[in-house]
Amino acid sequence: MVKGNGLYQINNVVDLLNLVSISTCFSIGGYDYNRIDGNIQMGIGKADEPYKGLGRGELNIEGMPVFRDAQGAFGTSTSDSVRTGVSDQTKQFLMIIVSYNGNHLLKEATQLAIEFLATFASAKKIQQKLIS
Repeated sequence: MVKGNGLYQINNVVDLLNLVSISTCFSIGGYDYNRIDGNIQMGIGKADEPYKGLGRGELNIEGMPVFRDAQGAFGTSTSDSVRTGVSDQTKQFLMIIVSYNGNHLLKEATQLAIEFLATFASAKKIQQKLIS
């Protein structure tokens, strides 16, 4: 978008995530929750850590903020992974809104995401949790 390119379309849920990200300037990751293995931890990418980004192939994630599960890295602030990518078969969706600037405007971004998902993706049983 910054380069003047149009916004690509993936599916309803991912498109809504991208719209919230563009509207709020937050880095947002979207994942198929049922493809996440165990607890989620946030850390820093390691040298030579394997990571295959959606539509981007193998990426170097060294030094980047990374979300991991029991199988390894599945999300970064620049690219979601092939392993946990959202598809038409996704039944449970995890959206992570990352704030590098504290809680400023985070509540508004979260409410916008919830509103869009409920209104335009028929999302049910929406839960939210703030982790500091």
